[in-house]
Amino acid sequence: MSNQPDDPLVYYAAHGPITDPGQHTDLLAGLPYDLPALVEIVQGALIHVYHAPRYGIKLTPEREREAQLRHVARMLARIRELDPRPLTSARPPDRRLVANCRDHSVLLVALLRQQGIPARARCGFATYFQMGHHEDHWVCEVWAAEKGRWVRVDAQLDATQRVIYNVHFNPLDVPPDHFLSAGRAWQLCRGGQADPNSFGVFNLQGLWFVRGNLVRDLAALNKVELLPWDAWGLIQGEDRALCAADLERLDRVAALTQAGNEGFAAIRAAYQEEGFRVPPVITCYSRSGAQEVELEI
Repeated sequence: MSNQPDDPLVYYAAHGPITDPGQHTDLLAGLPYDLPALVEIVQGALIHVYHAPRYGIKLTPEREREAQLRHVARMLARIRELDPRPLTSARPPDRRLVANCRDHSVLLVALLRQQGIPARARCGFATYFQMGHHEDHWVCEVWAAEKGRWVRVDAQLDATQRVIYNVHFNPLDVPPDHFLSAGRAWQLCRGGQADPNSFGVFNLQGLWFVRGNLVRDLAALNKVELLPWDAWGLIQGEDRALCAADLERLDRVAALTQAGNEGFAAIRAAYQEEGFRVPPVITCYSRSGAQEVELEI
């Protein structure tokens, strides 16, 4: 931590181990600076694993495994394999990298950080995919200097999905009540203001799911943006296994993740605590089952 900048805008304007493009930096050369154009680039390079049929694409199991790529460098390598053209050239759906909401957000973060623009990925829940349900989701936050605040951007919502989900808000500035950070979701559930079973994805829901996203969100705020099904520390275990001290720590982190830039130092400090910091080996719960994964971070 001693070598990290104290200014959150400086910190989030630089790559972390996940967003660093590595040897594929050349793919990010000459990109536009305006946010709408960068979002279009992300949408022209990625196709959501669960939405592919809407674009006329039937994915093979091999293609579906592309959604397991954690690092932007590997995502860019596969994007290049599928279509060697510059990133500014939108790919046809069948030549886009198979991805998920986290990948759309992380790739946009990488494009912004490459140009020195403060950006970060956020893990939480969207209210616009299914009425009455808080869907497991990721968005990108970009610092809007002219507004003096972080703006939430859903890079997944292209023209097709905006029609499907009847989206009437601006995906480049998602309203606070349309996307709840995991910390806000945790507070609502803990305070009895929301049903924990309305938070999750598919048949996975409950306070334990919210807890997992809270820990992932804290890691993302520390530039370790892992997959939605990666688990470690306080993500693991049933709710009944949590002690009072665990709940107090989770409550504290939930508040910290919603603080403004003035809470940056506390967010960095909390991540160093056991149970929150990402260890060298985590558990990945993919479709093929749970497996131990040694991270390259």
